[in-house]
Amino acid sequence: MERKQYGMPRAARLGVGAIVAGLALLTVHNALGVAWPPFPPASWWDWLYYAIEWAGVALCGARVIARRRDRGAWAAITLGLALLAGGDLYWALVYGANANNVPTPSPADGLYLAYYPAVYIGIGLLLRARMRRLPAGVWLDGAIGALAVGAIGATFVFRPVLSNTHGAPLAVATNLAYPLADLLLFAILMGLFSLSGWKLRGEWLMLTVGFGVFAVADSIYLVQSAQGTYVANGLLDVGWPGGLAIVAFAAWRPALQRVGVRRHGWGVFAVPALAGLASLGLEFYDYYVRLVFVAHLLASLCLLTVIVRLALTFADNLRMLRASRLDAVTDSLTGLGNRRALELALEARFDAAEIEPCVVAFYDLDGFKDYNDTFGHQAGDALLARLGARVSAAVPAAGVFRMGGDEFCVVVSEADGGVDAAARAASYLEARGSSFVVGCSYGLVHVPSEAQDADTAMILADARMYEHKGGRRANAANESQGVLLRALAERNTELGEHNDGVADLAERLAGVLGLGRAEVVRVRRAAELHDVGKLA
Repeated sequence: MERKQYGMPRAARLGVGAIVAGLALLTVHNALGVAWPPFPPASWWDWLYYAIEWAGVALCGARVIARRRDRGAWAAITLGLALLAGGDLYWALVYGANANNVPTPSPADGLYLAYYPAVYIGIGLLLRARMRRLPAGVWLDGAIGALAVGAIGATFVFRPVLSNTHGAPLAVATNLAYPLADLLLFAILMGLFSLSGWKLRGEWLMLTVGFGVFAVADSIYLVQSAQGTYVANGLLDVGWPGGLAIVAFAAWRPALQRVGVRRHGWGVFAVPALAGLASLGLEFYDYYVRLVFVAHLLASLCLLTVIVRLALTFADNLRMLRASRLDAVTDSLTGLGNRRALELALEARFDAAEIEPCVVAFYDLDGFKDYNDTFGHQAGDALLARLGARVSAAVPAAGVFRMGGDEFCVVVSEADGGVDAAARAASYLEARGSSFVVGCSYGLVHVPSEAQDADTAMILADARMYEHKGGRRANAANESQGVLLRALAERNTELGEHNDGVADLAERLAGVLGLGRAEVVRVRRAAELHDVGKLA
């Protein structure tokens, strides 16, 4: 994953150092009760708390001014942090001296609750800028993770808050809004990681940690407040300025480039599996200890979404299986069937109750190697694609296949032209130009009269194609054999016909024995010459 580096200004580095120092002092004081003379503890530590929060807001706002990239997203997050810090400051200035008589809801509650939508908008804008287009399955994984975390959070946070909430309906709604908003924040954070295939880091990791600290601190505070166990100026109070500082630090992290989503491997399976098991466990737990309605609803929705995800995964696998099967029998260059497709087509013909008479013709291009060497492999590939398309158009009723290299095959029924269609296909596998000539040699076999299975048909057609190819070459061996055979036929016509019959039988027998095409050609030539001694 590539990152675009930015240098942090000196003023920002100083701000980070000041915030870290302030957090360290506050943590030591709240955790160990260590005072720092000569400042009065009651005022000094409270104002240090607010100073850290507003320093974090200023640090995040400075990032909005200094960098153009993602300015809208970070402006929304800065606004959310300012609302949160403003709520704390308003509560301290207005209600600090009379904390036991704070109305619900108060203006501070309005500021606290306004923090959530601003942060949601900022996270959404960053997610849109960082993530590439996401498939439906990945969105479902995010929803599954979010629902599972929400159900768990509702089980352990929502119940104590609900059981200890009382008063006017508006007060009840305000108190319950916090755990609901925190559950949604948890859901967004978990969905964020699952949507990315669990590979977010850098600024995203710090953002998730910062907002997670907020949500955890809020959840613990709500439970302790409902149970009457909350203690002010304890270690928990470090959570809010600490989370705000972490988010502010994330603003100055190098911005990650757009990332893709890993859609394969066990990591993809882990999210719905673990979330489904957790939700199923909550449903079992509900049998013994009744869950609140929100937790039960979220767990049920999670299980339903897991089922939908399972159906979507099954549909994806079916599509991939069909695509792989098509690729396995398709020549990628010409789009014609490949050798495997030819074998399947011939096997289907021979497996039929009644074999339909047809012609199997093999073709080999003459002069294609010279064309390839002269014009290059790309031009050769283009020529093969054009010739394949021409043959398909010339014999539409036939099955046209590319065997590999410059070899083609046509399977055509006798009712659709048979030998004539095979010869017509050969004429369309030729190309001429001012500096090149590409011809075609071919051999054919009649099915089922000359071959009763697919292997025999392919071997015979291949051997006859190479015999035709060799016969077209002007070489001493072919010319000498041709002279001898013509002389033998002229001396005894019946002997010439006998030689042809023996040669055909020998060629078919060689095909049945599984000999290579060169051996089949030699067997036929030997059979043709077996009676040549009778010339004496």
